[in-house]
Amino acid sequence: MIGKVIVGKSLRGCLLYCLDKKEAQVLDHNLCGGNTKEVLQQMKEVRNLNQNVSRPVQHVTISMAKGERLSDADLVKLAEECAREMGFDKNQFVVVQHHDTEHQHIHIVINRIGFDGKTLSDSNNYKKMAQFSRKMEEKFRLRKVQNPRKFQTQAERQLPRLDSRKEKLKQDIKESLSKAKNYQDFHRLMNQRGYKLEKGRGMAFTDDKNLRIKGSELGYSLATIDKILTQKMEVKSIIIQKQTHDNEQKKKIKEGLAKKQFPGLLHKHSVNQENMLDVLTEKTDYEENINQELKKKQHQRRRLNL
Repeated sequence: MIGKVIVGKSLRGCLLYCLDKKEAQVLDHNLCGGNTKEVLQQMKEVRNLNQNVSRPVQHVTISMAKGERLSDADLVKLAEECAREMGFDKNQFVVVQHHDTEHQHIHIVINRIGFDGKTLSDSNNYKKMAQFSRKMEEKFRLRKVQNPRKFQTQAERQLPRLDSRKEKLKQDIKESLSKAKNYQDFHRLMNQRGYKLEKGRGMAFTDDKNLRIKGSELGYSLATIDKILTQKMEVKSIIIQKQTHDNEQKKKIKEGLAKKQFPGLLHKHSVNQENMLDVLTEKTDYEENINQELKKKQHQRRRLNL
């Protein structure tokens, strides 16, 4: 469950947004009632008890996790618990459920001016809301969400946080590094994925939602990225050297086989791919001597026949 608190200037604007939205469902009123116009008029009358306050309205939004739902009765209980925890149970407020998103959520519009003319305190609102949300998760057996870091206890800060955007960025960095040949290549690949890179004393990434994240938060500091890219270049160099060595070995093996099969030839030639055919087709002294002997015998037979 996630709760948000906003303190604003326009009581009328906040009420109209929450009450007049399509499919808005009013769940509860406190110290006021009726249609939109009537609720607005009642709150204005109380608000005028203290006209020195420039921000007379407080707007609370409480959202369930996707797939989780509470009954209308439980949503009313949730809003009443919120009023007690946040200290506005003696003020005018209205609870409205909207159905315009996949996740269930309610809005609570509160008149910060009480019937005594005093103003509802907005001190520590975010911390109070975070603590209230964790309590309601336990009470209604809802999916647990971690508090914002600045409101966490020391023990909670030791727990790993799951942030989908950070996880996506981490995966994108990993995949880009696996494909990149050098830093310029890495920069280009990350740009293609929608990130802006800042390289200074460290490395930072900004996504398409303008969320800026330091690489060091994800385990990819500038030093780590440079090290990975340098190691890749070294590995590539080693592979090239090995391929060159293997090619030389294959060449030596070919030369050795040629020496064994054609003795007496290769001392006059350096065998390679270009001259191997010439070497293999060249006649040896032995072959020349045989040819001469054959010619003599043929000549002698012709003389005898004559």
